Amino acid sequence: MRVFISDCEGPISKNDNAFELTAQYVPWGDRLFTVISRYDDVLADVLKRENYKAGDTLKLILPFLKAYRVTNKTMQDFSAKSLVLIPHVKEALRHIRGIAQAFIVSTSYEHYIRALCEAIDFPYLNTYSTRVDLDRYELEAGEEEGLKRLAQEISGMPVIEIPPRAKSLEDFPEEYRRAVKRLDDIFWKEIAGMKIGKLLNEVNPVGGYEKAEAVRDAAKRANVGLEDVIYVGDSITDVEAFRLVKNHGGLTVSFNGNRYAVKEAEVAVLSESSLVTSVIAELFAFHGKEGTLEILERWGREALRKCNVSKELLEKVFRIFPERLPKVELITDENVETLTLESEEFRKRVRGEVVGGLG
Repeated sequence: MRVFISDCEGPISKNDNAFELTAQYVPWGDRLFTVISRYDDVLADVLKRENYKAGDTLKLILPFLKAYRVTNKTMQDFSAKSLVLIPHVKEALRHIRGIAQAFIVSTSYEHYIRALCEAIDFPYLNTYSTRVDLDRYELEAGEEEGLKRLAQEISGMPVIEIPPRAKSLEDFPEEYRRAVKRLDDIFWKEIAGMKIGKLLNEVNPVGGYEKAEAVRDAAKRANVGLEDVIYVGDSITDVEAFRLVKNHGGLTVSFNGNRYAVKEAEVAVLSESSLVTSVIAELFAFHGKEGTLEILERWGREALRKCNVSKELLEKVFRIFPERLPKVELITDENVETLTLESEEFRKRVRGEVVGGLG
């Protein structure tokens, strides 16, 4: 049996839970999170800072959530209340679980993944997410107010724009270099020196190479090789997982992905419905990687009718999309730039301008 592994936020839900949580409970939280998220992109993708990985925004934001009295229950309740699913995802995952072993590998906090699993009837034991028990951490006297002042300062910083082909901090304008250096001081000196600073050492977000390790573990649990894995992702946190699966002969799919995802995946999907993912998963289950790529190269109603995809599934897809199917295209050196632009614009329409623009 093949193995289906998907990121959560993007391919399964429309949320960016950590962003939304911060925006809800921290003043200027939307701006705070956006500034830190772009700093995360710089450290992970441009500077390739040692012991730092894509997705570590989720630990950097925790001291500020703590300062504004966010608790485990707050995170759980907010996650359940704010959950927004990609249309037809429950049907899609139900179908996929009938033809493959399915796992979710997410950078999201465990509180959100628990709420998601309850909503879509997915086994929590088949998920990987960022573990954090916010209630067990304490703030020393003065730390709460200090963190609130730092949150306000960060919110007033520019959102860093990464220059094309930037390789070092010297490739950035002076304003952005100052912002990166100040953020370095805030996180790795000032907050690291606080009692709450141990959060930065103890919380390990499931992004970057941690996602790749989760994929390895899921394949091992399913007793299959990575060549039997299809991985669906959409962002910078999926890059290492994409590379791992692709390099071992598995299939990689960008679902409404940003530039990081489209650059690393083999198939680009632009769709408002998760049913397209279940079609591709079924093709992979019965035709393998090469067979799936051959069929997707001819993507359309006729090609799908001829490849023995579940008749019931196809009827649903054709009913939802009576005129034109969602875009599914193999990614090549010739079309990657065009597909990136199209996918990023589509992503923003599906998930909103702010969330869609995050790394």
